[in-house]
This record gives sequence, C-alpha cells and structure tokens, in this order.
Amino acid sequence: MSADQGLREAWEKIPTPGEVGQELERFAGRRMERIIAIVVGVGALALGTQALINAFVTMRVVDLPHILMLAIVFVPWLAMLVCCALGRGVRLTAGLFFIAYTVVLVLWPFVAAQTDLVPADQPWVFFLVNVAGVAAVVAFPFGVQVGWALIGPFLYGTVRLVQGGFGRDFWVITAFDVSFTLILGLVLVALGWMFRSVANGVDDARGRAVALYTQAATAEAAEHERVAVAALMHDSVLAALIAAERAESERARALAVDMAREALTRLANAEAPAQEGSDEPVQIELLAEDLRRAVLQMGLSVEVEHFGHGAVPDRVARAMALAARQAIDNSVAHAAGRGLMVVVEGHGDTGLTVKVGDTGTGFDPEQVGADRLGIRASIVARMAAVGGIATIDSDRRGTVVTLGWSQT
Repeated sequence: MSADQGLREAWEKIPTPGEVGQELERFAGRRMERIIAIVVGVGALALGTQALINAFVTMRVVDLPHILMLAIVFVPWLAMLVCCALGRGVRLTAGLFFIAYTVVLVLWPFVAAQTDLVPADQPWVFFLVNVAGVAAVVAFPFGVQVGWALIGPFLYGTVRLVQGGFGRDFWVITAFDVSFTLILGLVLVALGWMFRSVANGVDDARGRAVALYTQAATAEAAEHERVAVAALMHDSVLAALIAAERAESERARALAVDMAREALTRLANAEAPAQEGSDEPVQIELLAEDLRRAVLQMGLSVEVEHFGHGAVPDRVARAMALAARQAIDNSVAHAAGRGLMVVVEGHGDTGLTVKVGDTGTGFDPEQVGADRLGIRASIVARMAAVGGIATIDSDRRGTVVTLGWSQT
C-alpha cells in the first residue's frame, strides 16, 4: 500500500465533526439507557420466570383461551428479554409487552377460573404487575410511567376482587398485594427518573464545557492568526512598499512588483504555509481531482463537476485549489453544506473558472468583520496574488463564490 492510499484510508475512517458531536452529545444518557435496559431485562427474567412457572403449576383448565392469554403475554416478554440483552428494539418490545399485559389483565376475570379459589394464592398475572411497570419506564414518557405505577396495582386489585366475587377473604390479601406493588412500582419509577436526570445533567455539563472550550480555542486561533498576519505585513508587505517607493529604474520597479506579488501570496497563505509554486503547466483535471480528495477528506458526499480542458501554471492551480477549499470550508461552517456544489471549468489554454456554491441563508460580504480573514485573505487576496479574481454573490437563496483566472 502506498503512502497516499494509506493516508486516504485513514481520512475515510475519521468521523465528520457532526458525527462526533452527536456521538458525544448524549453519551451519558445513552449509557444510562443501556444500563436501565440490562437491569430491566434481569428483573423481568426473574419475575417473568416465576409467573410462567406459576401459570403452568396452577392452571386448572387447558383450553384455547388460557393458552392464548399465555401466548399474548409471554411472547412479547421473551422478545423484550432478547432485545434487552442485545440493546436494540428495547422500547418497541417493552411497549408491546406493556400493552399485551394490560389487555390480558382486563380480560382475566372473564377467562380465569371463578370457583374453588384460595385468596392467598396469587395468580400468575400478579407477578407481572411491576414487570409492566419497568417496561413502561423503558418504553414510555414519565407521565405514563407514573400513571401505571398509580393505576396498575389498583387495576390488578379490582380484577382480583372481581375474580373472587368480592369475597371477604379476598379483601385483606388483595389490599396487601396492591400496597406492595404500588410502593415497589413508585420506587422503580423514581429510580429511573433519578438516574436519567443525573445522566442528562452530565451530558448538559459536558456540552457546556465543550462549547466554552470551542470558544476559547477559536479566540486563541484568531489571535494567533492576527499575530501571524501582522508579522507578514511587517516583514513582507512593508518591505515591498519600501522597495516600490525607492524604485527609480524599470528593473527596480519590476523587482518591487515581484516582491509585492510574493508578499500577497504569503499573506494569503498565512494559515497554511506552502510554497508559491512554479510556472510549470498543470492540467485542469489534476485540480479537479485535488478538490475531490479535499471534499472526501472533509467527510462530504459532494460530486465535483468538471467541464472543459486545458492547463494553468502550477502557482495558479495551487492558489485556486486553496481558495476553493476555503470557500468549501465556509459553506460547511456557515451553511451546514446545504446544496453544496463545486464546478471546475477549463477554457483551454486561456483560463480557468472554479465555482463553489450552496443554498444556505446567505450573507452580506460588506458586513464581514475586518478580523475575519477567511474571505479577504484566503480567497480574494490569494486570487489577486496570482493575477486572478474572486467574486462573491450571496443572498437569502444561497451563496456562490466564483474564482477566475485568464491568460493575459
């Protein structure tokens, strides 16, 4: 594998900034949801197994209604256990189990046996009341969780009393069962709410810390940029101006022009020091390929369109590539890359045009602060340094940056 191929593969494996932000934004919340799913799975396995054993042991009549009720409850229960273990589809299967159990609980008095009942022997649906509660914690909003924790035990109590014909012996046992499931259900809901609140607090604190760090890093980078530009202005631009002022011959004037061109090029490349390039011709196809690699490295799925043919000097190709990259960066940063398009059009040996556009909200170039060098230095000054032009057309429908160079 060549060095270029290895570098390209490495760039492709690096996530885009948006993906990284989404991954870190709710890290603690997702981790807490995974922990809750595992705990719910373990608890549901224990109580559900107890309910299943109780169902087979106490089943007096084996008929289609009883078998259907078991299937309606325990098939979603088994699916929920599998999803809790895998960490996928937990909310869907937990919601299905909750609905299925509620339906079976309502139908219980009409299907279960009504005679020879022992009040102390709880039916198998009793063991699943709180399993339905934790399923609601996983699947539904907080209001539904609290609602079931308050209503579910009383619904079971009503069903149990109806099954027992509201006999005196059933009231005491049922009251104990209802109070137990009521307290346990509220505790489970409170624990789920508390753990999620803590996780959300951690995520919010992390988000604020990252935002503050980003602001500080941006301010520091801007300060370094201003210092670098000031140094270049002092060392290169002022030296070119002094040479131009003192020039008295054609040779001296030509030397001053060369010094000014070199100073502008270095000024435009302040944030990415590079050699100015030579006058050797470079095919336009190579410039289009370079922009395709740049777009790929940025993690964007944008096709770089190429029309025409021709060649331009190496220094011109470098300047236009860097200016186009800066325009792409600006589009991604300020318009989220909406409708991003990159077009390279060659005009034979007479010139080259590169267009970078998007469908963002646009901006007013005249309102850009003087300390922002992304347009003035990295695009306009860079193109001026090689004898080219850069125009910016922007309105509420989008922005188009046009880079042009022609052989004179």
